[in-house]
Amino acid sequence: MSRQVAVIGGDARYLELIKILKSNDDNEVILCGFDKLEQGFTGLNEVELYELDQSKLDVVILPITGTDSSGNIETVFTDKKINLNEAWFQKLKSSCIVFTGISNDYLTNVTKKAGITLVPLLDRDDVAIYNSIPTAEGAIMMAFEHTDQTVHSSRVMVVGFGRVGNTVANKFSALGAKVSVCARSIRDLARITEMGLRAIPLHELSNYTDDCDILINTIPSLVVTKEAIRNLPTNAVIIDLASKPGGTDFDFAKKRGINAMLARSLPGIVAPRTAGKILANVIEQILDEERE
Repeated sequence: MSRQVAVIGGDARYLELIKILKSNDDNEVILCGFDKLEQGFTGLNEVELYELDQSKLDVVILPITGTDSSGNIETVFTDKKINLNEAWFQKLKSSCIVFTGISNDYLTNVTKKAGITLVPLLDRDDVAIYNSIPTAEGAIMMAFEHTDQTVHSSRVMVVGFGRVGNTVANKFSALGAKVSVCARSIRDLARITEMGLRAIPLHELSNYTDDCDILINTIPSLVVTKEAIRNLPTNAVIIDLASKPGGTDFDFAKKRGINAMLARSLPGIVAPRTAGKILANVIEQILDEERE
C-alpha cells in the first residue's frame, strides 16, 4: 500500500532526499514550494499549498528549519509564501507523521493539539552522528580558508565532546593537528586522554587559550567567554559550530580583532547530497519501523 509523502519547502539537501524517496515504489511524493527548481523531477506532483488534501497525507516533511513562531516556512525554491497555521495541522489524519529538522514551541504545540507525531530529525543521535562528518569537513575547509598556516601542526582546541566535538577532534587529529579538547565530564576527559589528545576541564578553558591557533566551539551556550578570548593569540580564529546564536562572545572577539565565525548548517553547504541522503535514509528507517 503506497503512502502519500508531501515535501513542503526545503534547501539543496532536499533534492537528494526527494530522489531517494521517489525511488521507493511505496512512496507517492508530492512537492510544495519547488516551482523555481530548474532541474525538474519528472513524474512528481508539484502543487500549491491550497491544493494539498491533508486528510490523505501519511507523511509531511518540513524544511530543516521547520517553521517560525507564526507557522511560516523558509523556502529556497519558491518566492511564494507558505504558512502552516494551526487549522492546517488539524486537517491531517492522526496517523500522519511530520518530520522537521528542528522544532520550536509553535510547531511542537500545533502538532500536539492535532494529535500528530512530530519527529525533529536533528535531535536524533543517528542523524547528529552522521551529520557530524560533513560538519567536521566543513570546519576543516574553514580552517584552510581563514588561516595562513597548515592544519598539520596547528594548535587546535575543540570545546565540547559531544557527537560533533568527538568527530571534529578526531578529523583534525588525523590531519596532524595538535588537538586539545575541553569537556565537562570526567568520563569524557578520560576518553579524550585515551584518544591521545590533551584533555582540558571546561572550567579551565581560559587558562589554555594562549596555546591555540584554531578554537572550535560545539557547545550551544556561552562558553567561549571574554576571559577565554582575552588570552587567544591575535592571529587565532574561532569557528563556532553550535546552533544560533553560538557559544562565543562575538562582540568581544571583534573588539580584540579575533576572526570569529558562526558556521551554520555546514552539512547543507559543504555536502548537500550526503546530508540529503542521511535524512532520507533515516526517514525511510522510521517509516519502515512504523509499518512493522
